Amino acid sequence: MAHPLRAVAGISGIGETPVGELPGATALSLMETAALAALDDAGLAPSDLDGLVTARSMVAPLHRMAVILAERLGMTPELFSTLEAGGATSLQMLTHAQSVIGAGRARHVLCVAADNLLTGLSRDMAVQAMAENADIEFEVPFGTFPPAAYALAARAHMHAYGTTAEQLAEVAVAARAWAALNPEAQMRAPLTMAQVLAAKRVAEPFGLNDCALVSDGGAAFVVSAAEEKPVVLILGAAEAAGHEYITRAPELTSFASVLAGRRAFAMAGCQPSEIDLAEIYDCFTITPIITLEDLGFCAKGEGGAFVQDGRTAPGGDFPMNTHGGLLSHAHPGKPGGIFHLTEAVRQLRGDAGGRQVAGAELALVTGVGGMFSAHATAILGTAR
Repeated sequence: MAHPLRAVAGISGIGETPVGELPGATALSLMETAALAALDDAGLAPSDLDGLVTARSMVAPLHRMAVILAERLGMTPELFSTLEAGGATSLQMLTHAQSVIGAGRARHVLCVAADNLLTGLSRDMAVQAMAENADIEFEVPFGTFPPAAYALAARAHMHAYGTTAEQLAEVAVAARAWAALNPEAQMRAPLTMAQVLAAKRVAEPFGLNDCALVSDGGAAFVVSAAEEKPVVLILGAAEAAGHEYITRAPELTSFASVLAGRRAFAMAGCQPSEIDLAEIYDCFTITPIITLEDLGFCAKGEGGAFVQDGRTAPGGDFPMNTHGGLLSHAHPGKPGGIFHLTEAVRQLRGDAGGRQVAGAELALVTGVGGMFSAHATAILGTAR
């Protein structure tokens, strides 16, 4: 029996801002730009919307962001929320929109996330934001900020399964190869494995290119009821929460992404082997390797081998992060994962230009928030 939320809604429009260094841009101005672009793509006006879902800004001290943006867009939505799940927020917005549409409470819901992290976040603000992701008693005093926390997972994976620095570097090199095909990407210059391995160290085993960019930018998407004939349908979408701090994690090589993936695949009624492309959250190079294992694309411990030999790069048999991901396209903080979603939609619509994956009909998207803390997975498919 099909899940009651399977294909009840789809994505009818997407919109993106430029990314990189955008002097003068604010979180709110970027949100407005992305929102209007998504509405235009969907052929809708603000007055057509029943709901609005936004993410918090790390830079702007604005409460009730959804209310502020609604006012700016000239709309009075019946449903509105501002969500917070770190890098899983964008897919959390998707699951919320899908749920309210499935409950019959809305036909069109606008989801927006943007921030000006590169030009708006001071050093002190960045340190404070990172400290909020660490246990004040057992982590902050020892400098266990996000790079170090993810490095712990990487080291554990290397110790347990023999994963190598070269395999981590494969993720960064593949992301840059895709970004080179994306005229909107922040970083497009060629990147070699030797450069990744020789880059300035951040937290062993990570060098600079193993870590996500810092960017300004954002995007938006409109979720509409299936009766509105969106080209891309939401076949499965699920979330899972695990630990909050890395020192509370039950283990360091597998996380609640197992649960989010299992639930999403069950709702969609498909298997990992049927996925045509994957947009995997990549805040650090270890993240896709562990996520691919947790979602069942390969066995536990085989993620490093899975990404070897350019398999996820252009021309490989497993297209991954075809826009360049957080490592090479952009990472404006909490909105970073929204570009994974808009890229999946673009691929399924056949609008990806020189990086188009031929015959793409099923796409998987993931988001990860905190220190492998919050997880979300979505499976999208064409309505053809």
